[in-house]
Amino acid sequence: MATIDDIVSYNPTQIQNKDALRPNTRIRVPIPCGCVDDTFLGHIFSYKFQKGDTYYKVAKYNYSNVTTSDWIEQFNSYNRFNVPDGAMINVPVNCSCGNSRVSKDYGLFITYPLQFGESLKSISQEFNLSENLLQGFNPGVNFSAGTGLVYIPGRGLAAGAIAGTCLAAVGLIALSVWLYLRYKRSKDVKEASRSEKLGYQLTHSNSFNQGGDTADDSGVYSNSVEYSYKELAKATENFNRSYVIGAGGFGEVYLGELRGEVRLLGYCVEGSLFLVYEFIDNGNLSQHLRGSGKDPLTWSTRVQIALDSARGLEYIHEHTNPVYIHRDIKSANILINKNFRAKVADFGLAKLAEFENSTLPTRLVGTFGYMPPEYAQFGEVTPKVDVFAFGVVLYELISAKPAIVRENNSVAESRGLVTLFEDVVNLPDSNEICKLIDPNLGDDYQLDSVRQVAELAKACTHEKPELRPSMKSVVVALMTLSSATENWDIDFFSQKHWPFKSGVWKIGKKYAVLTN
Repeated sequence: MATIDDIVSYNPTQIQNKDALRPNTRIRVPIPCGCVDDTFLGHIFSYKFQKGDTYYKVAKYNYSNVTTSDWIEQFNSYNRFNVPDGAMINVPVNCSCGNSRVSKDYGLFITYPLQFGESLKSISQEFNLSENLLQGFNPGVNFSAGTGLVYIPGRGLAAGAIAGTCLAAVGLIALSVWLYLRYKRSKDVKEASRSEKLGYQLTHSNSFNQGGDTADDSGVYSNSVEYSYKELAKATENFNRSYVIGAGGFGEVYLGELRGEVRLLGYCVEGSLFLVYEFIDNGNLSQHLRGSGKDPLTWSTRVQIALDSARGLEYIHEHTNPVYIHRDIKSANILINKNFRAKVADFGLAKLAEFENSTLPTRLVGTFGYMPPEYAQFGEVTPKVDVFAFGVVLYELISAKPAIVRENNSVAESRGLVTLFEDVVNLPDSNEICKLIDPNLGDDYQLDSVRQVAELAKACTHEKPELRPSMKSVVVALMTLSSATENWDIDFFSQKHWPFKSGVWKIGKKYAVLTN
């Protein structure tokens, strides 16, 4: 890691005296930039959690907004509301090695947190860069937003070598990048911490039902109910932190009881926009797969959940005009109702895709482990971003493992679930996949069915987006699998548990003969 002398050498004009820094001075801090979890370019810092700290404070005051509280939570086993004092936490920071399609002339990049009052023009003038070049390296970024990260191109290494070898060698060599941190004296930090107030955050969450449920279970409503801000505050005891049950891509989610039947989508527009939606009390897919004490899902239920989720994605990809891209598909955003049917949730990061432009450049958002290469590297968004993430969810359904698999809670000993399965799915011996099947399934599954889901997941997570299937094709494949699995489950049940010698159950247009 950089020494004080290293930092001084990177800041000859900003630091005249290393023992007397002016408050709020931006300084350059060199950090190693490598491939983290086979997912994105960045570096993981270690930080000792202090009394009174929160992930939000660590991100804002200790790391000057070069990371976010959501990112920190994703890279730690601690819940954001229950981090013990003195715990060592991981703090991820993004970096960039550029985009050769924009320019091959730049090697070093500054990870730059935007501040209020800045703009594309002011930043380009400060760094003596053209606005087109700066925007090209940061597609889709609003430079006037006052928050978020941008990457500032600079020179300092052989740019041609960086452009040609960054992706191939980034895991083997350390690239020197510049990281802008805003220096603040400890007194300023303490005062800012004391003055920090809990703000009412925008609660933005939505759910969409799939799978052909009855109207009673559909979750689709023709009318919405308008609530007052006072009602929402009362239902959550003035947005008390104890009522927070989750954090979505665009805000936090509170649990509260309101008048009437809160199955209708409702809203409140008073200062901020609040969306009110039905509370799915059976949890999300991640909770059912890992460590929540819930009964393990049967294989047929997992296939049905995959089909329900795929239908939801197919709808926003194929049947809305303009097309929507979810951008944060993961097991935690797939809700399970009382009938174990799936609802895709949390559209806080959803993005419109105009028909004239099938590839949308944008800033990096979402969840590590579910991002495809073209998105993590270039920020390009197409519906195939959702397809890739859905493939990761399929691997989760098979293995019950998280998208990023860590040993001993160590980031250094972690692998993406996609690469873990690639090692097995590509082997000549197809039985090797048994090593990754969730042990909670026991022998209550068809190995051929598991293999087919794994092959589908492999296709969905193909490195090249143009070779991934559409969600329409995924739905067709899962419909076939679901039908076959449903028939097998009935046969399995009859052999082990059915008390009668024989019988026939009608399933749609198919029949299953039950014998023992």
